[in-house]
Amino acid sequence: MPAELRQQGYSEAQLRLVSEKVPCREAQAAALLALFGEPDHYSFPSIFIYGHRAMGKSHVTLTLLRELQMPHVVVSCVECVSPGLLFEQVLGSLFDSSAVTLSRSPSLSDFVRLYRQLCAEDSAKHTRYIVLDRAEVLRDMSANLLPGFLRLQELDNVTVILLSEIVWDKFRPSTGCFEPLQLHFPDYSKGLQQILAQDSHPSYSAELYTFYINILLGVFYSVCKDLRELRHLAALNFPKFCEPLEKGEAEESDTHKLWRNIEPHLKKAMQTVYLRELPYYSKFLLIAAYLASYNPARTDRRFFVKHHGKIRKTTFLKKHEKTSNHLLGPKPFPLDRLLAIFYSVVDSRVAPTASIFSQISSLVTLQLLTQVGHDDQLDNPKYKCTVSLDFIRAIARTVGFDILRYLYDFL
Repeated sequence: MPAELRQQGYSEAQLRLVSEKVPCREAQAAALLALFGEPDHYSFPSIFIYGHRAMGKSHVTLTLLRELQMPHVVVSCVECVSPGLLFEQVLGSLFDSSAVTLSRSPSLSDFVRLYRQLCAEDSAKHTRYIVLDRAEVLRDMSANLLPGFLRLQELDNVTVILLSEIVWDKFRPSTGCFEPLQLHFPDYSKGLQQILAQDSHPSYSAELYTFYINILLGVFYSVCKDLRELRHLAALNFPKFCEPLEKGEAEESDTHKLWRNIEPHLKKAMQTVYLRELPYYSKFLLIAAYLASYNPARTDRRFFVKHHGKIRKTTFLKKHEKTSNHLLGPKPFPLDRLLAIFYSVVDSRVAPTASIFSQISSLVTLQLLTQVGHDDQLDNPKYKCTVSLDFIRAIARTVGFDILRYLYDFL
């Protein structure tokens, strides 16, 4: 049992079981357990747990609460379309549901009044925990809802746990509130290999599956760190990886042959990952790069400047332009042209920040763009877009952008 998971009031067997169920998250489980304290002690009034999607926030929290048998309720805020549904789920799970009688449109005052009444009838011997998953949804509800929940411990021995993908600075109400204690769940990094390798196939050795996982992470890790997505990709592509073994064309030791067989399938799967995992503005940057690569520069005014007047395609045509630009391949374009097109096609005002420039660098790292010219061209580097027409159309569909309307070859 890891030394971190030690807490008075719980047996070593319980803590060992928790440790086994939260691989690579022992440090976060220990920190959370320390905040919980002993079963009959008051915990911190509210805890804000944040991190990217599929970083183990819900899993670690619920594993602790369930395995250590702490009284708790878990509410998905996405499913609560009104405060009344939220109040009903909290009260109905913590207390006798038959005693919960709320009005048709209850207010926070109604919830507090009934909560105080139920606590008086059934006082807590141990700390109760209210877990609000996807808690950022609370910002769109009543303005006093979040501050009210954060002060709920004034009524009873209860701790409210907020799970969110955004940081507290973007979460904090403008009116102010009681500040929760914050706990960050970072990316898994190297721990992903250990977690994914636990899903080994019973028909093959653990060493073979570990080798397969290393291949998978080598291809996808730079693009996707979502554990659920990587698990899906691992399960989806493993049968294809094992095809040479099933056909008797290779042994488990023929790693090079197994790699050559799976490589094209992983590259094809990479395109679907881009569709889901690329950030919103990165998709528009890639769209702008494609337009800059395949449209003549002099047509930018026709496509991206308002009130440009009626310009026919025939006025652009020259003898050397009888061939489609898509047949000629992508042409290089300068950074300032890329940004000008990007700010024209994106559907909201975006300030030119370091984040935009870092996303361009990420697209180069992912080989969706290539930088051309000399490396010392720092003032205005040039790029080319390397993706296909089908791929960029799929990307454009995810953001609701009709790219064919802006391509010169399709006028």
